[in-house]
Amino acid sequence: MPASAVATKDLFYNEALCDALRLEMTRDPRVFVLGEDIGKLGGAFGVTAGLLAEFGPERIRMTPISELGITGAAVGAALTGLRPVVEVMYVDFAGLAIDQLVNQAAQNRFMFGGQARVPMVFRAQGGSGRGNAAQHSKSLEAWFAHVAGLKVVMPATPADAKGLLTAAIRDDDPVIFLEHKLLYRTKGPVPVGEHVVPLGVADVKRPGKDLTLVSWSRHVLFSLEAAATLAQDGIDVEVVDLRTLVPLDRAAVLASVRKTHRLLVVHEAIRRGGYGGEIAALVAEEAFDDLDTAPRRLAGMETPIPYARHLEQSVVPQVDDIVRVVKEMLA
Repeated sequence: MPASAVATKDLFYNEALCDALRLEMTRDPRVFVLGEDIGKLGGAFGVTAGLLAEFGPERIRMTPISELGITGAAVGAALTGLRPVVEVMYVDFAGLAIDQLVNQAAQNRFMFGGQARVPMVFRAQGGSGRGNAAQHSKSLEAWFAHVAGLKVVMPATPADAKGLLTAAIRDDDPVIFLEHKLLYRTKGPVPVGEHVVPLGVADVKRPGKDLTLVSWSRHVLFSLEAAATLAQDGIDVEVVDLRTLVPLDRAAVLASVRKTHRLLVVHEAIRRGGYGGEIAALVAEEAFDDLDTAPRRLAGMETPIPYARHLEQSVVPQVDDIVRVVKEMLA
């Protein structure tokens, strides 16, 4: 069926995630969800709303406050043939579960010579913008992208959230699925019924010819807003949404840069050691002769996220910052 003929419904981002969970739990009895407050409360951000009444406490598993225990239980369940979806309230708390993620989930398939699989999804909320301060606002995708054996997904739109979560649940390897807290109440058209977005496929959210702007998660929306502003000055920016950091759609990034001859990577996480460096290095190594200027990164400052709203906004790139840097690169 042509994409234009697919029936859609406007959903909030959190509703799109819930739709994916409901459809996959209906399709596959091995899928279950575990985490804190995911039952009657429906999770801290409403992603599991209504699922307890529909599937019962065996498949919507309320847990104690123990990220290590929750994640360890999911690893064990996945090794025995189930497909658990873990919800951890904030990615900041992933450090409490890091041994299970990087030494167990990520490595078991390799260490057992491919005889063991860990088909689990680790969902967590990241990012700033809600005044949650330093311990509840981090962007830690680069941590997970550095670990061999983990896949890393960061959708920006409701449709991608549904399609990528579906793909993540069906994947036979552990997937870190990171959702920005300020995306939950963004709304957009979402395909009705089954919708799968393959992992490792980027999406050109806006075609352009003057500069390639690569981003993911909430900063895709910032990038699109900046591109619209720049268009008023005759600057045509291409916005590439990675969607998944691991596996990375290298071909999509390189194809865009070879067309525009300029690269700006924008992300919320701290610049030092951030995933933007991986994109800049990829382009410098494989498309150096296509560049008219050096690749640039625009990212968060090297500081914990402040509580005060004006300070919180000052330490991560905003739309005006993107506009300014693009103009500098084209000057």
